[in-house]
Amino acid sequence: MTSPATDLNPARVTMYGAEWCSDCRRSKRLLDARGVDYDYVDLETVADGADRAKAISGRTQIPVVVFPDGTHFTEPTDAELSAKLDEALAA
Repeated sequence: MTSPATDLNPARVTMYGAEWCSDCRRSKRLLDARGVDYDYVDLETVADGADRAKAISGRTQIPVVVFPDGTHFTEPTDAELSAKLDEALAA
């Protein structure tokens, strides 16, 4: 479910996060539990990952979850993330 940050697919969900971040671990668990095929950009290993996440959200908080429709969430709750995933599946 992870791929190199240089090989991101805009037709997939992309999550920017870090292992030390409890919100990131929670969102990652939800994506995994729902079987979402997504790209994960690990901010601890991808040199410009944090800069890219900030460019998307305008904030330094993580996780940043980007959807194929171009929308994104920063620090989403499980309910917000689930609702967006349900919306994407219905489309």
